[in-house]
Amino acid sequence: MAPEITKIESTEFKYPLEDVGTDTHGFNLVYEPGATTERKLFAIKVQTDTGITGEYIGGNSPGAAQYNTVADYLIGKNPLKREKHWSEVKRALRKYDRMGIGPIDIALWDFAGKYYDAPIHELLGTYRERIPVYASTYHGDENGGLDSPEAFADFAEECYDRGFPGYKIHGWGGGDTARDLNREIAAVHAVGKRIGDEMDLMHDPACELETFGDALKLGRALDEEEFFWYEDPFRDGGISQHAHRKLRQALDTPILQTEHVRGLEIATDFVANEATDFVRADPEYDGGITGAMKRARVAEGFGLDVEFHAPGPAQRHCIAATRNSNYYELALVHPKCQNTQPPVYHGNYSDMIDAIDSNGTIPVPDEPGLGVEYDWDYIESNTTGSVHTYE
Repeated sequence: MAPEITKIESTEFKYPLEDVGTDTHGFNLVYEPGATTERKLFAIKVQTDTGITGEYIGGNSPGAAQYNTVADYLIGKNPLKREKHWSEVKRALRKYDRMGIGPIDIALWDFAGKYYDAPIHELLGTYRERIPVYASTYHGDENGGLDSPEAFADFAEECYDRGFPGYKIHGWGGGDTARDLNREIAAVHAVGKRIGDEMDLMHDPACELETFGDALKLGRALDEEEFFWYEDPFRDGGISQHAHRKLRQALDTPILQTEHVRGLEIATDFVANEATDFVRADPEYDGGITGAMKRARVAEGFGLDVEFHAPGPAQRHCIAATRNSNYYELALVHPKCQNTQPPVYHGNYSDMIDAIDSNGTIPVPDEPGLGVEYDWDYIESNTTGSVHTYE
Protein backbone atom coordinates (compact mmCIF):
# COMPACT_ATOMS: atom_id res chain seq x y z
CA MET A 1 0.00 0.00 0.00
CA ALA A 2 1.22 3.50 -0.86
CA PRO A 3 1.67 5.89 2.07
CA GLU A 4 -1.05 8.51 2.60
CA ILE A 5 -1.05 11.98 4.14
CA THR A 6 -3.44 12.05 7.10
CA LYS A 7 -2.84 15.43 8.73
CA ILE A 8 -0.90 18.67 8.21
CA GLU A 9 -0.15 21.02 11.10
CA SER A 10 1.18 24.57 10.91
CA THR A 11 2.33 26.30 14.10
CA GLU A 12 3.51 29.90 14.22
CA PHE A 13 6.06 30.57 16.95
CA LYS A 14 8.36 33.38 18.01
CA TYR A 15 11.92 33.67 19.22
CA PRO A 16 14.07 36.60 20.41
CA LEU A 17 17.17 38.15 18.89
CA GLU A 18 19.16 40.01 21.53
CA ASP A 19 20.95 43.28 20.68
CA VAL A 20 19.13 43.36 17.36
CA GLY A 21 16.73 46.05 16.20
CA THR A 22 15.64 47.49 12.89
CA ASP A 23 16.59 50.51 10.86
CA THR A 24 14.46 53.66 10.90
CA HIS A 25 11.96 52.26 8.38
CA GLY A 26 11.68 48.98 10.28
CA PHE A 27 12.58 46.71 7.38
CA ASN A 28 16.25 45.77 7.85
CA LEU A 29 17.70 44.00 10.88
CA VAL A 30 20.61 45.90 12.41
CA TYR A 31 22.77 45.76 15.52
CA GLU A 32 21.20 47.73 18.38
CA PRO A 33 22.67 47.10 21.84
CA GLY A 34 20.04 46.51 24.50
CA ALA A 35 17.22 45.94 22.03
CA THR A 36 15.35 42.67 21.51
CA THR A 37 13.66 41.83 18.24
CA GLU A 38 11.04 39.11 18.07
CA ARG A 39 11.03 36.98 14.93
CA LYS A 40 8.25 34.64 13.82
CA LEU A 41 8.50 31.40 11.88
CA PHE A 42 6.25 28.47 11.04
CA ALA A 43 6.71 24.84 12.01
CA ILE A 44 5.18 22.35 9.56
CA LYS A 45 4.32 18.70 10.20
CA VAL A 46 3.05 16.44 7.42
CA GLN A 47 1.75 13.30 9.14
CA THR A 48 1.13 10.03 7.31
CA ASP A 49 -0.44 6.63 7.92
CA THR A 50 3.07 5.11 8.08
CA GLY A 51 3.85 6.81 11.38
CA ILE A 52 6.57 8.84 9.63
CA THR A 53 6.18 12.63 9.76
CA GLY A 54 7.76 15.10 7.37
CA GLU A 55 8.88 18.26 9.15
CA TYR A 56 10.20 21.70 8.30
CA ILE A 57 10.66 25.01 10.14
CA GLY A 58 10.72 28.26 8.19
CA GLY A 59 8.51 30.30 5.92
CA ASN A 60 6.61 33.53 6.45
CA SER A 61 3.08 34.85 6.88
CA PRO A 62 2.31 35.39 3.15
CA GLY A 63 3.30 31.80 2.46
CA ALA A 64 1.38 30.47 5.45
CA ALA A 65 -1.74 32.21 4.18
CA GLN A 66 -1.64 29.83 1.21
CA TYR A 67 -1.41 26.65 3.27
CA ASN A 68 -5.16 26.18 3.29
CA THR A 69 -5.26 25.59 -0.46
CA VAL A 70 -2.10 23.48 -0.37
CA ALA A 71 -3.02 21.42 2.69
CA ASP A 72 -6.60 20.62 1.68
CA TYR A 73 -5.40 19.26 -1.63
CA LEU A 74 -2.72 17.08 -0.03
CA ILE A 75 -4.86 15.29 2.57
CA GLY A 76 -5.33 11.69 1.44
CA LYS A 77 -2.61 11.91 -1.22
CA ASN A 78 0.61 9.90 -1.55
CA PRO A 79 3.40 12.06 -0.06
CA LEU A 80 5.98 10.55 -2.43
CA LYS A 81 4.35 12.06 -5.53
CA ARG A 82 6.13 15.36 -5.02
CA GLU A 83 6.45 16.27 -8.69
CA LYS A 84 2.71 15.76 -9.26
CA HIS A 85 1.82 17.78 -6.17
CA TRP A 86 4.24 20.55 -7.15
CA SER A 87 2.58 20.90 -10.53
CA GLU A 88 -0.98 20.86 -9.21
CA VAL A 89 -0.35 23.33 -6.39
CA LYS A 90 1.63 25.63 -8.69
CA ARG A 91 -1.43 25.86 -10.92
CA ALA A 92 -3.82 26.30 -8.00
CA LEU A 93 -1.78 29.24 -6.64
CA ARG A 94 -1.29 30.87 -10.05
CA LYS A 95 -2.89 34.14 -8.87
CA TYR A 96 -0.42 34.47 -5.99
CA ASP A 97 3.33 34.39 -5.38
CA ARG A 98 3.26 30.64 -4.59
CA MET A 99 5.36 31.09 -1.44
CA GLY A 100 3.16 28.52 0.27
CA ILE A 101 4.59 25.67 -1.79
CA GLY A 102 8.13 25.78 -0.41
CA PRO A 103 7.83 24.80 3.27
CA ILE A 104 5.41 21.95 2.60
CA ASP A 105 7.45 20.62 -0.34
CA ILE A 106 10.52 20.57 1.93
CA ALA A 107 8.52 18.65 4.54
CA LEU A 108 7.53 16.14 1.84
CA TRP A 109 11.22 15.68 0.99
CA ASP A 110 11.95 15.20 4.70
CA PHE A 111 9.29 12.46 4.76
CA ALA A 112 10.78 10.80 1.67
CA GLY A 113 14.25 10.71 3.20
CA LYS A 114 12.94 9.18 6.41
CA TYR A 115 10.78 6.73 4.43
CA TYR A 116 13.75 5.52 2.37
CA ASP A 117 16.20 5.88 5.31
CA ALA A 118 18.45 8.26 3.35
CA PRO A 119 19.48 11.92 3.57
CA ILE A 120 17.81 14.14 0.99
CA HIS A 121 21.05 14.82 -0.86
CA GLU A 122 21.34 11.10 -1.61
CA LEU A 123 17.83 11.09 -3.08
CA LEU A 124 18.82 14.07 -5.24
CA GLY A 125 22.21 12.58 -6.13
CA THR A 126 25.17 13.54 -3.98
CA TYR A 127 27.98 15.58 -5.54
CA ARG A 128 29.79 16.63 -2.33
CA GLU A 129 29.44 16.43 1.42
CA ARG A 130 31.19 19.63 2.56
CA ILE A 131 30.40 23.10 1.23
CA PRO A 132 32.47 26.33 1.15
CA VAL A 133 30.86 29.14 3.15
CA TYR A 134 30.76 32.92 2.85
CA ALA A 135 29.99 35.30 5.70
CA SER A 136 26.90 37.40 4.91
CA THR A 137 26.63 40.45 7.14
CA TYR A 138 23.81 42.26 8.86
CA HIS A 139 22.96 45.62 7.33
CA GLY A 140 25.05 48.59 8.30
CA ASP A 141 23.96 50.42 11.45
CA GLU A 142 24.59 53.68 13.31
CA ASN A 143 25.01 52.03 16.71
CA GLY A 144 28.66 51.11 17.08
CA GLY A 145 28.53 47.87 15.12
CA LEU A 146 28.92 47.84 11.34
CA ASP A 147 28.65 51.61 11.38
CA SER A 148 31.49 52.66 9.09
CA PRO A 149 33.52 51.48 6.11
CA GLU A 150 36.35 50.65 8.50
CA ALA A 151 34.03 48.52 10.66
CA PHE A 152 33.04 46.46 7.61
CA ALA A 153 36.74 46.07 6.75
CA ASP A 154 37.61 45.06 10.33
CA PHE A 155 34.87 42.43 10.32
CA ALA A 156 35.95 41.14 6.92
CA GLU A 157 39.43 40.61 8.32
CA GLU A 158 37.95 38.84 11.36
CA CYS A 159 35.93 36.54 9.07
CA TYR A 160 39.05 35.79 7.05
CA ASP A 161 40.90 34.90 10.26
CA ARG A 162 38.02 32.57 11.16
CA GLY A 163 38.55 30.73 7.88
CA PHE A 164 35.79 32.14 5.67
CA PRO A 165 36.80 32.19 1.98
CA GLY A 166 34.12 34.77 1.09
CA TYR A 167 32.47 37.87 2.60
CA LYS A 168 29.33 39.75 1.58
CA ILE A 169 28.42 43.32 2.50
CA HIS A 170 24.82 44.31 3.18
CA GLY A 171 25.08 48.08 3.23
CA TRP A 172 23.04 50.80 4.92
CA GLY A 173 19.36 51.53 4.46
CA GLY A 174 16.25 52.69 6.19
CA GLY A 175 16.13 56.40 5.47
CA ASP A 176 17.44 59.24 3.34
CA THR A 177 20.26 60.08 5.74
CA ALA A 178 21.37 56.45 5.97
CA ARG A 179 21.44 55.98 2.20
CA ASP A 180 24.74 57.71 1.58
CA LEU A 181 26.19 56.46 -1.69
CA ASN A 182 29.63 57.84 -0.84
CA ARG A 183 29.68 55.78 2.35
CA GLU A 184 28.66 52.65 0.41
CA ILE A 185 31.47 53.23 -2.08
CA ALA A 186 33.94 53.89 0.74
CA ALA A 187 32.98 50.57 2.37
CA VAL A 188 33.64 48.74 -0.91
CA HIS A 189 37.10 50.25 -1.15
CA ALA A 190 37.89 49.74 2.53
CA VAL A 191 37.00 46.04 2.39
CA GLY A 192 38.59 45.51 -1.00
CA LYS A 193 41.89 47.08 -0.06
CA ARG A 194 41.99 45.37 3.35
CA ILE A 195 41.20 41.81 2.32
CA GLY A 196 40.34 41.63 -1.39
CA ASP A 197 43.47 39.66 -2.28
CA GLU A 198 42.52 36.96 0.26
CA MET A 199 38.74 36.48 -0.05
CA ASP A 200 35.95 36.46 -2.62
CA LEU A 201 33.94 39.62 -1.97
CA MET A 202 30.26 40.18 -2.70
CA HIS A 203 27.89 43.12 -2.30
CA ASP A 204 24.12 43.09 -1.78
CA PRO A 205 22.43 46.49 -1.36
CA ALA A 206 19.10 44.63 -0.99
CA CYS A 207 17.48 46.99 -3.51
CA GLU A 208 18.23 50.05 -1.33
CA LEU A 209 19.89 52.13 -4.08
CA GLU A 210 17.37 54.58 -5.48
CA THR A 211 18.43 54.92 -9.12
CA PHE A 212 20.12 53.01 -11.91
CA GLY A 213 22.80 55.70 -11.76
CA ASP A 214 23.56 54.92 -8.13
CA ALA A 215 23.75 51.22 -8.98
CA LEU A 216 26.18 52.03 -11.77
CA LYS A 217 28.41 54.18 -9.54
CA LEU A 218 28.59 51.54 -6.82
CA GLY A 219 29.16 48.87 -9.44
CA ARG A 220 32.18 50.73 -10.80
CA ALA A 221 33.68 50.70 -7.30
CA LEU A 222 33.08 46.93 -7.20
CA ASP A 223 34.88 46.66 -10.54
CA GLU A 224 37.90 48.49 -9.13
CA GLU A 225 38.09 46.09 -6.17
CA GLU A 226 37.32 43.01 -8.33
CA PHE A 227 34.27 41.83 -6.38
CA PHE A 228 32.97 38.33 -7.10
CA TRP A 229 29.34 39.39 -7.60
CA TYR A 230 26.86 42.29 -7.31
CA GLU A 231 23.36 41.42 -6.09
CA ASP A 232 19.97 43.16 -6.16
CA PRO A 233 21.28 46.72 -6.25
CA PHE A 234 18.35 49.07 -6.82
CA ARG A 235 14.67 49.94 -6.70
CA ASP A 236 13.38 47.80 -9.55
CA GLY A 237 13.10 45.25 -6.73
CA GLY A 238 15.49 42.86 -8.46
CA ILE A 239 13.06 41.92 -11.26
CA SER A 240 13.78 44.04 -14.35
CA GLN A 241 15.46 41.98 -17.06
CA HIS A 242 16.12 45.05 -19.19
CA ALA A 243 17.71 47.09 -16.38
CA HIS A 244 20.01 44.30 -15.25
CA ARG A 245 21.02 43.44 -18.78
CA LYS A 246 22.04 47.10 -19.22
CA LEU A 247 23.88 47.02 -15.88
CA ARG A 248 25.74 43.85 -16.95
CA GLN A 249 26.80 45.54 -20.15
CA ALA A 250 28.21 48.53 -18.25
CA LEU A 251 30.16 46.65 -15.56
CA ASP A 252 32.80 43.95 -15.21
CA THR A 253 31.53 42.62 -11.88
CA PRO A 254 29.15 39.67 -12.43
CA ILE A 255 25.49 40.21 -11.55
CA LEU A 256 23.53 37.85 -9.27
CA GLN A 257 19.75 38.10 -9.73
CA THR A 258 16.44 36.19 -9.43
CA GLU A 259 16.13 36.07 -5.63
CA HIS A 260 12.97 38.16 -5.98
CA VAL A 261 11.78 36.66 -9.24
CA ARG A 262 9.01 34.21 -8.41
CA GLY A 263 8.47 31.32 -10.79
CA LEU A 264 10.67 28.92 -12.75
CA GLU A 265 9.67 30.21 -16.18
CA ILE A 266 10.29 33.87 -15.35
CA ALA A 267 13.65 33.03 -13.80
CA THR A 268 14.53 31.05 -16.93
CA ASP A 269 13.58 34.04 -19.10
CA PHE A 270 15.82 36.21 -16.91
CA VAL A 271 18.74 33.92 -17.76
CA ALA A 272 17.86 33.51 -21.44
CA ASN A 273 17.68 37.28 -21.88
CA GLU A 274 21.19 37.68 -20.41
CA ALA A 275 19.98 39.69 -17.42
CA THR A 276 22.14 37.87 -14.86
CA ASP A 277 25.47 36.04 -14.59
CA PHE A 278 24.73 33.93 -11.50
CA VAL A 279 21.27 32.49 -10.77
CA ARG A 280 19.61 32.74 -7.35
CA ALA A 281 17.57 29.87 -5.89
CA ASP A 282 15.94 29.32 -2.51
CA PRO A 283 14.00 26.21 -1.48
CA GLU A 284 11.68 28.31 0.69
CA TYR A 285 10.99 30.99 -1.93
CA ASP A 286 11.06 28.92 -5.10
CA GLY A 287 8.66 26.06 -4.53
CA GLY A 288 10.63 23.91 -2.15
CA ILE A 289 13.53 21.62 -2.91
CA THR A 290 11.63 20.52 -6.02
CA GLY A 291 11.47 24.07 -7.39
CA ALA A 292 14.94 25.14 -6.29
CA MET A 293 16.57 22.16 -7.99
CA LYS A 294 14.71 22.98 -11.20
CA ARG A 295 16.39 26.41 -11.13
CA ALA A 296 19.75 24.75 -10.50
CA ARG A 297 19.30 22.57 -13.58
CA VAL A 298 18.23 25.56 -15.69
CA ALA A 299 21.42 27.35 -14.66
CA GLU A 300 23.49 24.28 -15.46
CA GLY A 301 21.91 24.02 -18.90
CA PHE A 302 22.90 27.61 -19.65
CA GLY A 303 26.42 26.99 -18.35
CA LEU A 304 25.94 29.26 -15.33
CA ASP A 305 26.30 28.81 -11.57
CA VAL A 306 23.41 28.83 -9.12
CA GLU A 307 23.88 30.38 -5.69
CA PHE A 308 21.39 29.32 -3.02
CA HIS A 309 19.98 32.05 -0.82
CA ALA A 310 20.16 31.94 2.99
CA PRO A 311 21.29 29.19 5.36
CA GLY A 312 19.37 26.10 6.37
CA PRO A 313 19.35 22.31 6.14
CA ALA A 314 17.30 22.33 2.91
CA GLN A 315 19.86 24.61 1.29
CA ARG A 316 22.70 22.34 2.37
CA HIS A 317 21.08 19.33 0.73
CA CYS A 318 20.44 21.27 -2.48
CA ILE A 319 24.03 22.51 -2.72
CA ALA A 320 25.35 19.04 -1.91
CA ALA A 321 23.58 17.75 -5.02
CA THR A 322 24.61 20.66 -7.28
CA ARG A 323 27.94 20.80 -9.07
CA ASN A 324 27.55 24.35 -10.40
CA SER A 325 27.37 26.18 -7.08
CA ASN A 326 30.16 28.01 -5.27
CA TYR A 327 29.06 28.91 -1.76
CA TYR A 328 26.74 28.45 1.19
CA GLU A 329 25.44 31.73 2.62
CA LEU A 330 25.95 31.95 6.39
CA ALA A 331 23.61 34.77 7.32
CA LEU A 332 23.26 37.09 9.00
CA VAL A 333 26.56 37.52 10.84
CA HIS A 334 27.93 40.39 12.89
CA PRO A 335 30.90 41.03 15.19
CA LYS A 336 28.70 41.98 18.15
CA CYS A 337 25.42 40.07 17.97
CA GLN A 338 24.13 36.58 17.23
CA ASN A 339 23.14 35.08 13.93
CA THR A 340 19.42 34.98 13.11
CA GLN A 341 19.22 31.18 13.48
CA PRO A 342 16.19 30.14 15.57
CA PRO A 343 16.95 28.01 18.67
CA VAL A 344 15.03 25.00 17.36
CA TYR A 345 17.71 22.39 16.69
CA HIS A 346 18.73 19.50 18.90
CA GLY A 347 22.18 18.06 18.28
CA ASN A 348 25.10 19.57 16.40
CA TYR A 349 23.37 21.44 13.56
CA SER A 350 24.43 25.10 13.54
CA ASP A 351 24.38 28.14 11.29
CA MET A 352 26.22 30.33 13.78
CA ILE A 353 29.41 32.11 12.81
CA ASP A 354 31.59 29.45 14.45
CA ALA A 355 30.00 26.58 12.49
CA ILE A 356 32.70 26.42 9.80
CA ASP A 357 35.83 24.29 9.97
CA SER A 358 39.44 25.43 9.39
CA ASN A 359 38.94 25.07 5.63
CA GLY A 360 35.94 27.37 5.60
CA THR A 361 33.37 24.65 4.96
CA ILE A 362 30.29 23.21 6.66
CA PRO A 363 29.01 19.62 6.54
CA VAL A 364 25.86 18.33 4.89
CA PRO A 365 23.56 16.46 7.31
CA ASP A 366 23.84 12.71 6.76
CA GLU A 367 20.86 11.45 8.79
CA PRO A 368 17.61 10.53 6.98
CA GLY A 369 15.50 13.33 5.51
CA LEU A 370 16.69 16.82 6.35
CA GLY A 371 18.96 15.19 8.91
CA VAL A 372 18.04 17.54 11.76
CA GLU A 373 15.99 17.04 14.92
CA TYR A 374 13.70 19.90 15.88
CA ASP A 375 12.98 21.02 19.45
CA TRP A 376 9.19 20.79 19.42
CA ASP A 377 8.99 21.59 23.13
CA TYR A 378 10.56 25.00 22.42
CA ILE A 379 8.22 25.59 19.49
CA GLU A 380 5.10 24.69 21.48
CA SER A 381 6.15 26.79 24.47
CA ASN A 382 6.74 29.80 22.21
CA THR A 383 3.71 29.53 19.96
CA THR A 384 1.91 32.75 19.10
CA GLY A 385 -1.40 30.90 19.32
CA SER A 386 -1.67 30.55 15.56
CA VAL A 387 -1.99 26.78 15.06
CA HIS A 388 -3.79 25.31 12.06
CA THR A 389 -4.61 21.66 11.56
CA TYR A 390 -5.76 20.16 8.27
CA GLU A 391 -7.08 16.58 8.11
